[in-house]
Amino acid sequence: MQTPHEQRLTRREVLQRGLAGAAGVALLGPRGLWAQDAPPATPTPRATAVIQVWLWGGACHLDTFDPKPDAGADYCGPLASPVASNVDGIRIGELLPQLARQADKYSLIRSLTHGINAHETAAYLVQTGRQTDRLVFPSAGAVVSALRGYDHGYRGPVPPYIVLTQPQGRFSEAGFLGPRYKPFATGGDPNQARFAVEGLVQPGLTDERQQRRRALLRALDTLGAALADEPQFEHFAACERQADELIYGAARRIFDLSSEPAELRDRYGRNTFGQCCLVARRLVEAGVPYVTINSPGWDTHKQHFQAMRRKLPELDQGLATLLADLADRGLLERTIVWCCGEFGRTPRVQWEPPWNGGRGHFGACFSALVAGGGFKGGHVVGASDARGERVAQRPVYPRDLLGSIYTLLGIDPQQRLPNARGLDVPILPSPEDGPKGGGLLREIMDA
Repeated sequence: MQTPHEQRLTRREVLQRGLAGAAGVALLGPRGLWAQDAPPATPTPRATAVIQVWLWGGACHLDTFDPKPDAGADYCGPLASPVASNVDGIRIGELLPQLARQADKYSLIRSLTHGINAHETAAYLVQTGRQTDRLVFPSAGAVVSALRGYDHGYRGPVPPYIVLTQPQGRFSEAGFLGPRYKPFATGGDPNQARFAVEGLVQPGLTDERQQRRRALLRALDTLGAALADEPQFEHFAACERQADELIYGAARRIFDLSSEPAELRDRYGRNTFGQCCLVARRLVEAGVPYVTINSPGWDTHKQHFQAMRRKLPELDQGLATLLADLADRGLLERTIVWCCGEFGRTPRVQWEPPWNGGRGHFGACFSALVAGGGFKGGHVVGASDARGERVAQRPVYPRDLLGSIYTLLGIDPQQRLPNARGLDVPILPSPEDGPKGGGLLREIMDA
């Protein structure tokens, strides 16, 4: 499905033709311009929000989006019966029947690769597009927060970068941009009767008791009352009002799922992942530009298939319902959804002790799902070989995927990152300065 390569220009030809201006120089590389896929300096935005479903630990491509039923039991294990989707020619893992019915809404990338088998370095590369260096670069969420957040007109009731529910923990998501662009990790569990969002909901206390405590605190603050009219205390008062709004106002209501119909909550799945998907929909509906659902439990070195019989139905139900719900509300066309982990897992099952049917880390070839926000549905990009052990067609590197997401958001991947340290660095490196790249995913991006 790879599009034909356009004619390449040498560096000398580019300079002779006067194309190596501020934008042109940034895109030069050993293959000429950064693959025909180099975006214009100011891409036209198709998306306004991103929901990232992070399969922390790495999900196996053979069990999810790239099944290989003919590879045999040493590769498929008991999951050897992929299901047909609602798009001719696309089959996915047998434990994902609801997602199979939504295949017209998403595309699959079956040729992601970076060759790294260590969690930390692989996670860093997939989420930043960069290899480890003296600088710690920001993740995609922090980049979007910096370029679509408070400094660019965002006035939502909650921070512009939210992680549900626990921090990803593999690296500093904000990198050298600093703590202003770190995600707000909610903590808590949206599947509980009360979603105890950290800082908004105090476990074990009713709202009424919290309000009485705050009223008592104000009553005891005689100094604050005496100085209330002093200009220098206005900032403090404004912060207090903002805190009240967060705890009792619009921010609190976004995370309160009690207003959602019980039937819809059941459709998402009455589990942590399913309810996180519902919260994510509510957040982008409220204008939040970047939401990460951090789904742990995919690092299955032992008893892999037992874990998959728990994890995959939850992923299937929650993600399929999220895509359908976004589409029904007219939100999918402006919301990018991408789902993958830091790598895949070894195609060949490790049956021997102590693994007892486990899968190890595998960065040579893995898969991702992308939908919405300008990504076409019903397509497959790239291919792996007959056993899923290597990329056979159209290698896709983390930089290609991230660059495509940025472009659909109207962000030039070569734009310089704003930072207080005065560093002159682009969001993503040019091919000569960073890890490999195969070009943006133009074949599945709406023009």
